[in-house]
Order: sequence, then structure tokens, then C-alpha cells
Amino acid sequence: MSLFRTKSIDALIEASEDPAKKLRRTLGPWSLTAFGIGAVIGSGIFTLTGTAAAGKVIPIKSILNATVIDLVLYGSHAGSQLGRPGAGPAITVSFILVAIACAFAGLCYAELASMIPIAGSAYTYAYAILGELVAWIIGWDLILEYAVSNMSVAVGFSAYIQDLCDNVFGVHLPQQLAYPPFPAPGGPAGIFNIPALIITMLVTWVLVRGVRESAETNTAMVIIKIAAIVIFCVGAAGAIKPGNWHPFAPHGFPGILTGASIVFFTYIGFDSVSTAAEECRRPQRDLPIAILATLIVCTILYGSVSLVLTGIAKYSTLGTDSPVADALKALGYNRLRMIVTAGALTGMISSLLVYQYGQARIWFAMSRDRLLPAMFSAVHRRYQTPHISTWIAGFVVGIPAGIWDIDTFAELSNIGTLFAFVLVSVGVIVLRRKQPERPRVFKVPLVPLFPIISIACCVVLMMGLPLLTWLRFFVWLAIGLAIYFPFGRKRSALAGQ
Repeated sequence: MSLFRTKSIDALIEASEDPAKKLRRTLGPWSLTAFGIGAVIGSGIFTLTGTAAAGKVIPIKSILNATVIDLVLYGSHAGSQLGRPGAGPAITVSFILVAIACAFAGLCYAELASMIPIAGSAYTYAYAILGELVAWIIGWDLILEYAVSNMSVAVGFSAYIQDLCDNVFGVHLPQQLAYPPFPAPGGPAGIFNIPALIITMLVTWVLVRGVRESAETNTAMVIIKIAAIVIFCVGAAGAIKPGNWHPFAPHGFPGILTGASIVFFTYIGFDSVSTAAEECRRPQRDLPIAILATLIVCTILYGSVSLVLTGIAKYSTLGTDSPVADALKALGYNRLRMIVTAGALTGMISSLLVYQYGQARIWFAMSRDRLLPAMFSAVHRRYQTPHISTWIAGFVVGIPAGIWDIDTFAELSNIGTLFAFVLVSVGVIVLRRKQPERPRVFKVPLVPLFPIISIACCVVLMMGLPLLTWLRFFVWLAIGLAIYFPFGRKRSALAGQ
């Protein structure tokens, strides 16, 4: 039973007040909401929107590349191709459906975040409710989620910045310094992807300087990318042809659902707000506000972009890597196209900053519980940030991003996030039964119905991921358990209980 020993909520809060391990509380609701928007609104708003509208054909080279849903619906013939219908102009409806699904998980996060205002997000909640082994598993899972996600963002930023330098300034970076030695099949090879490392270390430096400085930097970038989105919507509105919206849902409800499965992963990131709980001035009030405000604002932005995009171009032409830029290029709106590119770049930097912030706080929380080495919970005397965790997280992301093209591993962050959503939803149900008397500033309505709906949505979406992703996920968890049993379990702050 020691594997499922829990750390009381009161003990977690008391540990966070230790002067040697205490973080500075400087964040308010606006900064927290900007953190959420910064994580959710990345380059995906200008890319996946078109793909989800147009649909795509996926080659199944191996059974491991098929999903559980593919096997049920289409069979598992190696070498076949799956035609997945797009939502068409009804992609706006897809975004709304996804927002509703995420809202159930968001409500669960809001309740636990207001009750347990401690760094660590789902890891901390699991430690207080489900036990140490489950907490370790979800903490180890979150490390993978944040790291792999940021590696993909860093590689994507490098590609965008090279394209910008080439097309705008006529500057060509040497191939040896702009591409990894292990590229994707058919991609150019180099010695090291320098831009990916540079942007990661710059973000890391900002994060070490202080959470207030990081929040201010992120807020500025969020304002810039929201402005870019608004400028696109207003600037391109004059080119809308209502005929492009007909038929509105060319493939009916199945197409809308397929579009929803594609764009769901653009919403991942709102949970990162909860990692800032320990640096929030009034967490009981501000965390629920920020989580739900993030979902509302991002749904409006995504819906607006998708409505305008499918109005200025026929949805069937949007299945490219850069549908917004391509549609604007076809219209001759080159200035607007450059604004979109600037917005995409800013969006990637903002996402990188928020995820690097969250990753360091997960390591900090696990170290404070003595499940990771003590150096990870060291706090800088002047800046009051977990500086060692932050720098190590920077190198853990920056170096692999410079060596590999890790876009193929991006789905690992998706399965990790969905797994975290499931455990948080389970945690709400369990805590309501174990400690019904504990004060709750924010409460999920209709428990256990709403958490069960959240769990069901997440499980269905996990079934839509390739079997290879599941295999890699289980291998990562096995590595984590191989570390926990000989190291973490013995050194834990709860060892002997």
C-alpha cells in the first residue's frame, strides 16, 4: 500500500511555504489567462485549420501507424490509405465541439487548482488524491509531454524563421547550421539546427530572470499574435465569397467529427495555467477564471479564423502545410501574408515560453517531494525561480531539437496530455468522496456526470492516436518505473509511511 501513499493537501501547502523552496506570488488573472492563450494559440491556428477543413489521406505503411479507430472502421491492411473527410466550412462547428469537450476537463482542473494551489499541476493533484505511484507516473508523463511538445515547436520555429529570412531579407542560413544531422526522410541534413537551440535558450534565460518578467514577455507576445489574428480576419473579410461556404458541411456530421479530432490538439495547453498556481496571488479565485477564460477566448479566435479562411478560399484547396499563407498569396495579399507569418512566429515563441515554464515547475514539484534530485528544487536567491530546473529543461529541449527532426514524435505529447486529463477528472470524483467537507471555492457541477463525460471524451481521442504512439508511451512509462522503484520510492518525502 506504500505505493499509493498520499500527501495531504495541508502538507503540500505547508511545504510550499518553506522559505528555501518558496516561489514568488506575482501573477494575477490577466497574466494567467495570457499564459493559457500563449500555450493554446500557436502556429496551429494558421495550419491545422485548413487541414481539418479539407480532410486528408493518410498512408498506412504498417499496422503500427493505424489507430484503434482505424482498425475498427477500416481494417488493418498494410500499405493502404485512409481517406478522412474534412469538415468543410463547418470546421467552425468542429472547434466549438472541441471547446465543449475541453471545457469538461477544464472544469475539473479549475476545481482542483483552486483547492490545491501548488506547483505541479496534475502531478500534485494525483499525489494528494490517488497516491505516490500514480503521481510519479503522471509526473513522468508530463515531463515527456512538455519536452516533446517544445522540441516540435523549436524545430517549427527554425523552419519559419529560415523561410522569413529567405523571402523577406534574402538571407540564407548555411545548411550545415540550419538543419539537424538526423532529418526526416528526404529532408536536408546539416550538422546542427542552430536556430532551434538559440530560441530555446533565449526563452530559458527570460524564464530564469523571474516569473513577472516571463509573464510580461508572454503577455506582449500574446497581444501581438491576437492582433495578427484580428488583422487577418478584418483584412481578408473583404475577399470572402459566400459561395465558398456552400455546402457548409459537405460530409455531414462524420466530417465535423473528423475535423474535431484533427483540431483537438490545438487546444492542448490550457492545463498549463495550473502549473502557475504557486506563483499566483489569489489562486482560489484567479485560476478557475484563467482556465475557463482561456478556452472561451481561444474558441472565438479559432472560430473566427476558420470562418474567414473557408470564406476566402474553397475548403478543398486548404489541405496544405500553410493554408492561410497560401490563400492570401493566391489573393495577392502579400502584406497581410507577412503579418500572418509574424503572428505564427510570435505564437511559437509564446508557446515555447509557457511550456518551458510548466516543465520546470513539474520538475520543481517532484524534486521538492524528493522524487527527483534536490538540485531541481533549488530556488534562485534573487529571482526566486527554480533556475537549475529551468536551465536543465532548456538544454533537454534545445539540444535534441538541434539534432533530430522530432515532428514525428509530436503525438507523444497528445497522448500524455489526454492521460493527464483523465487522471484529473478521476481525481475530482475521488476527492469529492474522500473529503466532501473540504471547502471548494470553485465546484464542478453535476459530479460525477461531468468528470465522466471528460474521461469518455479523452479516451475516445486517445483511441484516435496511432498504435506506435501507444507503444512509445508505454516504453517511456516503463523507463520511468525503472527509475522510481530503485530511486524515487526510497528517497520520497513519504518514505517509511
